[in-house]
Amino acid sequence: MAFDFKKEYKEFYLPKDEPSLVDVPPMSYIAVRGQGDPNEEDGAYKKAISLLYGVAFTIKMSKKSGRSMEGFFDYVVPPLEGFWWQEGVLSVDYAHKENFRWIACIRLPDFVTREDLAWAIAEATRKKKTDFSAVEFLEVNEGLCVQCLHVGPYDAEPETVRRMHAFAEKEGYEPDISDLRLHHEIYLSDARKTSPEKLKTVIRHPVRKKEPAKE
Repeated sequence: MAFDFKKEYKEFYLPKDEPSLVDVPPMSYIAVRGQGDPNEEDGAYKKAISLLYGVAFTIKMSKKSGRSMEGFFDYVVPPLEGFWWQEGVLSVDYAHKENFRWIACIRLPDFVTREDLAWAIAEATRKKKTDFSAVEFLEVNEGLCVQCLHVGPYDAEPETVRRMHAFAEKEGYEPDISDLRLHHEIYLSDARKTSPEKLKTVIRHPVRKKEPAKE
């Protein structure tokens, strides 16, 4: 049976719809960077997703192409994820999606090396006659975070984020979003096939221990 990251690492992919703390280990991804409204028809974000899946499935099916990756095992391609930010804005402002900057990404199994990814990009380019050069190898070490399963439309996420921050503060932590630690979403639903009220998204924010108040 193919290895399924969601089932094997439920603490990272299938949290409850109540906020909780989680210590996230370093992970590797394939990623495409961009900016702009993700809902734009034929926009940069949708094109980035197409590039990611093209490379992700090239890696998954690499044995059929004659590529031998050391430690390879059969697996289910993990869900689409995204890191989001806006210049000069703490967290994100959903009213101005045109200002979004993002890193769309899909987790890689640990056996995939940078050399393997370079092969997959070249192979996908050759087979699909498409430029996949925007795809990059990304390493992320999130560390301590607060996360929660958000059920509903993306525009309703601020209320879930508010609950996450309130929970973190109650536990003695505060948000620690920066240029290196970003608003993170994991998409458990296919937005093309799921009604907005049923969408399931993991929202994750980095946190740090609150400093004692100065007297």
